[in-house]
Amino acid sequence: MATSSTLLPAHAPAANPRVDRRRRRTKLVPPSLFPDPRDGQPAAGGVPTPPRVLCPSGDATKPVSGIARLALSSPLVEEKRQTEYYVLPVKSLLNRCTSERVPFPWTINPYRGCEFGCRYCYARYTHEFMELAPVDFERKIYVKADSGGLAARELAPAAMHGPHIAMGTATDPYQPAEEEFGATRAILESMARESGLNVSITTKSNRVVRDIDLLARISERSSISVNLSVTTLDARLARRLEPRAPRPDLRLAAVTRLREAGIAAGVFAMPILPGITDRENDLDALARAARTAGAQWLAASVLFLMPSSLEVFLPFLEKEFPKLARRYREWYTRNAYAPEAYRNEISERIRGLRAKYGLGSRPTASAMSSGERPQMELVWSVA
Repeated sequence: MATSSTLLPAHAPAANPRVDRRRRRTKLVPPSLFPDPRDGQPAAGGVPTPPRVLCPSGDATKPVSGIARLALSSPLVEEKRQTEYYVLPVKSLLNRCTSERVPFPWTINPYRGCEFGCRYCYARYTHEFMELAPVDFERKIYVKADSGGLAARELAPAAMHGPHIAMGTATDPYQPAEEEFGATRAILESMARESGLNVSITTKSNRVVRDIDLLARISERSSISVNLSVTTLDARLARRLEPRAPRPDLRLAAVTRLREAGIAAGVFAMPILPGITDRENDLDALARAARTAGAQWLAASVLFLMPSSLEVFLPFLEKEFPKLARRYREWYTRNAYAPEAYRNEISERIRGLRAKYGLGSRPTASAMSSGERPQMELVWSVA
């Protein structure tokens, strides 16, 4: 791994006034998944933050503050697979989540940006905070500095023993960057030293089995569950929708490995894409495969598109599924959610499949292998 501390030039902003207008007029407030470090204080890991960085637009009178400034000054440490990796100094790893859409109070995302490049990913908006374009979400990956040390400090207080901490809510903790930077494993090592934690991990990657040893140690003293996200069993379709994510069969095999090791694990059919992955036979096959893999639950939710995600997803849709483009524009241009009637229909379908295959809707305390089990909360706002 390269260790160069060379700083890249300031990132050029996305020259797209239409996106800016859309962002200004939307009233939807997404869940806050990341803390904005305060300016003018020493950064974690001993990496200093500069006192002032100019706006990437070139306006010398407009200083950039918070996470955008940190992103601009983060050193490039590696570049490959047409992806750039930066070390991002942060003061906190835990983020308080107050959104009514999600039931967990705390989140952890070891990385900002995700190399899997899922066409529909709702979390692209998080790169806008750093004055980056939505397409940079999979091209510029920021590794949070000293993740293990921050986790050890922030998870130690008794107040953190019990509340649900969700890892991987915005970016995948087992994306390719993890193989080289190990931020997720460092966090799990800190978790293994604590007792009474209540943790869930969501990923599209079979790399999670690498950490079965740590997950088993955590489960001896805390509650932990793993959600493997599988949107379709069709490997070719999955490659079009999720270009760099592991194949669906590898994800389901990871569920089997986790269950064989005694780790609570289930499947997230998230998101369900209208007209693409929502056919009754396809969802039935997915539920059956989840059960065969040993999954304990099946949760699902319909596609949610923020304006920044729509900017990437619509051109993809027009190229790959042109007959669906008009419907998606009608449904998602003015609202991030699909119509309520459609969402209710999918919810009923998923409930029927759970009953048919004996799957739960969420991890429960009785399903967890844990010495000190706090009450397990609902994982997500799901069908």
